[in-house]
Amino acid sequence: MGKIETYREHLRQMCDWESFLLAESRLPGPRSNLELAQAAADEGDVDQFYRWLALGASVAPTNTPGEFLPVCGALGLGRLLAEGDRSVLPELRRLANDPRWRVREATAMALQRWGAADMAALLAEAEAWAAGSRLEQRAIAAALCEPALLRDPADAERVLDVLDGITAGLRGAADRRTELFAVLRQGLSYCWSVAVVAAPERGKALMERWLADDDPDVRRIMRENLKKKRLTRLDAAWVARQQADGAANEGL
Repeated sequence: MGKIETYREHLRQMCDWESFLLAESRLPGPRSNLELAQAAADEGDVDQFYRWLALGASVAPTNTPGEFLPVCGALGLGRLLAEGDRSVLPELRRLANDPRWRVREATAMALQRWGAADMAALLAEAEAWAAGSRLEQRAIAAALCEPALLRDPADAERVLDVLDGITAGLRGAADRRTELFAVLRQGLSYCWSVAVVAAPERGKALMERWLADDDPDVRRIMRENLKKKRLTRLDAAWVARQQADGAANEGL
């Protein structure tokens, strides 16, 4: 029995979940107890999830045990969504904009759970999120760029379209000095490499175009993706060539 199943069995026998979740959250710390969070998402109900999600950053600040409860709640909404309950989508979109990074990560993971159950539905929803706030854009990009979701080349092509649209929206952006822009830029700095590996021919062509773009943040995103080992494993010669060309162009 794995950790998640062990936790699920333990939760089934408990009445006071919240004390246990808080005590076993591993917060403060570098990594929360995601196995326990997944178990709570699997075993909990909608009332629990929304009660935990009502704990905002003022009462459950980042990197505290309290933050773990809304993390569990966000993952729980992902389970409900995967089961077909689309009424939770507005709440997940709100959570994508949460000031706490762990809650935002849990939101992306919740969307991934939906994608594992119904990738076509996640892709259909992606357009709306890609047109939303910087943090919503980051959430959908992170959700889609999960290797396990990109086994179908057609899905990978559609994910490239989403990334291409989000990246195009960065060109000449007036908010490039904000924290929200930086969060999105950081996410895109690995997302592209995941999608390119899943659809190499078109992905590399798109990256080449963006590497030659006149926007410095767009070029920075692409250069960061070139550093990812997954791209080197895919085509080391291509990576080396793009890095050399980029260095030459930056020197002009």
